[in-house]
Amino acid sequence: MKAVKGKYYFGGVHPHGMKKLASSAALEVLPEPETVAISTSQSLGKPAAVCVEVGKTVKEGEVIAKAEGPVSSDVFASVSGTVTEIKDLQGTGGADEKFIFIKADGKGEKSYLPPLKDPSPDEIKARIKDAGIVGLGGAGFPTAVKVAPEKPVDVLIINGAECEPYLTCDHRLMLEKADGIAQGARYLAKALGVEKIIIGIEKNKPDCIEVFEKYDDIQPVKLAKQYPMGGEKQIIYVTTGRKVGIGKLPADVGVIVQNVATCYAVYEAVELGKPLYERAITVSGKAVKEPKNLWVKVGTPYQNIVDFCGGEAVEVKPNKSKEEGAPQTIEVAIKPKKVIQGGPMTGVALASLNAYTHKTTSAILLLSEKEAAAEEPTPCLNCGKCADVCPMHLMPMNTAFYSAAGDFESAAKYGQTLACIECGACEYICPAKRPLIQAIRKTKAALREKKEK
Repeated sequence: MKAVKGKYYFGGVHPHGMKKLASSAALEVLPEPETVAISTSQSLGKPAAVCVEVGKTVKEGEVIAKAEGPVSSDVFASVSGTVTEIKDLQGTGGADEKFIFIKADGKGEKSYLPPLKDPSPDEIKARIKDAGIVGLGGAGFPTAVKVAPEKPVDVLIINGAECEPYLTCDHRLMLEKADGIAQGARYLAKALGVEKIIIGIEKNKPDCIEVFEKYDDIQPVKLAKQYPMGGEKQIIYVTTGRKVGIGKLPADVGVIVQNVATCYAVYEAVELGKPLYERAITVSGKAVKEPKNLWVKVGTPYQNIVDFCGGEAVEVKPNKSKEEGAPQTIEVAIKPKKVIQGGPMTGVALASLNAYTHKTTSAILLLSEKEAAAEEPTPCLNCGKCADVCPMHLMPMNTAFYSAAGDFESAAKYGQTLACIECGACEYICPAKRPLIQAIRKTKAALREKKEK
């Protein structure tokens, strides 16, 4: 189908894309690490319950932790080998997580589910659950829950916006695995009982738009280059014109949204029987020597990934040495000012590379001092720019004001904090460099803790 132009939505920002660093790098398979450390917290809900013991031999794709509760997902071994340790470690989000360490044996023995041929909607839903598939756009919401909405839906939207700066793994996936994505989308549509499939792609990816125009049953929509175009409520509006109100879900307007990587995982689960234990990620930033897009097994040490990309980048500088015969130029390593898991707008800054990938890890960014300029915040100017760009029509300055005073109820009331999607547009545009997202997350955490008590 010929691509159509998407609608315009209020708010948002236009950060530098920085896509050129890795957009031309075809997907490569990262060599299997000697040891993986797989967290049992691989989805938005409760951590999975460990179902293996130290000393057990496991195969690639074998269940090692079972989902606990409806908003949870099974966790699988990403290598074949032996479980060597099970212990609690601090995760990249700051909270403790239980990790299962597996020493790879190099045999690559697999334990897959049986492939499905012409599956029914119920069989597709069951397979998505059994394969432990979660939303790979970053949220990690179990896909099995999404394909069983309480209300009827009539549209499936495939999110190919990839609006975060630096990230290009979805771009490469759309170019290299389009047929798999399309087939996965068809399985999702069948499970949902819908016939209309839309894929939204930002116009800075014309090659991807052209690829998806070849399918007669999928409508490509050309989206403006605007952040956060990939936000669920934003992409629903620009592709269908339907508005999801505050406190409402996409299913309330008859829509379900799935990421392109999630669609590909569904295709692999249905036709190959492959559980979700590896994914495509981007490694980028001007402080890494060779930006790449990689297939990475869940639980891979970040250091292995950075080493495979050549480690730290170098720049050539004039040699100030006055020694006779000294070279005119020397190579100097570009030290990363900040290392981020995920995109620069919504990701998490890491204290070190001593961490391990999850199902939801979309990128590792090594940002130079120029890219990650950290300016000290100054008092609020009351300029209102944060409200001007908020795609959810909120008042971030109110959340920040009351949160600083410890009045989290007022912060939520006057800033409508609970409706925030944490896109970071407010903090990006703030001339005073206020830590607005930090205030928003602090408020949400305080209210969540109070509710639990």
